[in-house]
Amino acid sequence: MKIQQLIIAIISITFLNQSLNAQDVHFSLYSETPSSINPALIGVKYETRATLNYKNQWSSIGNKYETMAFTFEQTIKHKKLKNNYLAVAVNIFKDVAGDAQLKSLNPNLGISFLQKINKNMMLSSGIQSGFFYKTIDVSSLHWGEQWNGYSYDSNLPSGEKTPRSSVTSFDIGGGLNLNYVQSEGFISSKDAARFDLGFSLFHFGLTNNTFISSSEKLNTKFCTYFNGEFSIPNSRNAIMPSFLYMRQGPNSEFITGALFKIILGDPSTYTANKKPFSISLGGYYRFKDAIVPSVLFQLDKYAVGISYDINISALTPASNRLGGIELMLKYNILSGYGINLGRSDAQPSY
Repeated sequence: MKIQQLIIAIISITFLNQSLNAQDVHFSLYSETPSSINPALIGVKYETRATLNYKNQWSSIGNKYETMAFTFEQTIKHKKLKNNYLAVAVNIFKDVAGDAQLKSLNPNLGISFLQKINKNMMLSSGIQSGFFYKTIDVSSLHWGEQWNGYSYDSNLPSGEKTPRSSVTSFDIGGGLNLNYVQSEGFISSKDAARFDLGFSLFHFGLTNNTFISSSEKLNTKFCTYFNGEFSIPNSRNAIMPSFLYMRQGPNSEFITGALFKIILGDPSTYTANKKPFSISLGGYYRFKDAIVPSVLFQLDKYAVGISYDINISALTPASNRLGGIELMLKYNILSGYGINLGRSDAQPSY
């Protein structure tokens, strides 16, 4: 398949796949949680990467919703693998939601296979598998039948079937990613460009997902995305546009935006005294839901990201436009694999 046909096919799936089948955990700094978007992104940019993510939202209108994630990635290269390599990842996602303390724990393992197409392009495929463990505080649930006309009375029968307090289920997902890098010395090149474009599917046939029925399946989640970084001519700066579209049953989410990257320092070619340093400022818009101002600091192997969801949805009267703060910490060891397989002197974007 020609590369132009591949790009068209990936984009077309966004609009044709409306029939794919509750809401999954998500982060506003989605480019910094690659395993939650597509396991084919494992090992694309870094030889080693460890990332912590934390999101706290809706604390202004009730019990807060917290989402946490930890990811560790490692590439596996062998001299016999000339134009390709493998990468593996360990992921742990945890979510706590609402008055009933609905908790979800999703540990999983991912593996990707990355194949060089030409000097600038690489195609990767990935698969991710693990399990979901969900718990709920049944005693904290309130039902309409327990309203006596004047107040809530917990002693009244609810008229509802008592749900289980926990469920466990198996999960699997996979996807494809196209990586393009124009320049090997990317960090300060005046003509550099890089992007990732891909799609993924999660929760293939996942059953035993509810606390009442053991036969109900979790809807398949479909994701497609674009993450790019393009140098601004006659400057040392870059623009980083991106979008993410997700659909899961009747629920969908579209978020898009860009960061303006200011490169304050390049790595030294001959010594280790000078470290790469950049600051990225900008924001995202989640369709009909939130505006998300964001900032990303990157120094050598370390990065810190901060964003805040400003709620603009129908919930605004209750939330007073307060959404949630999100934090990201990252440690990485750079690799030339994602730019030019087998080259150790290439420098991908920080």
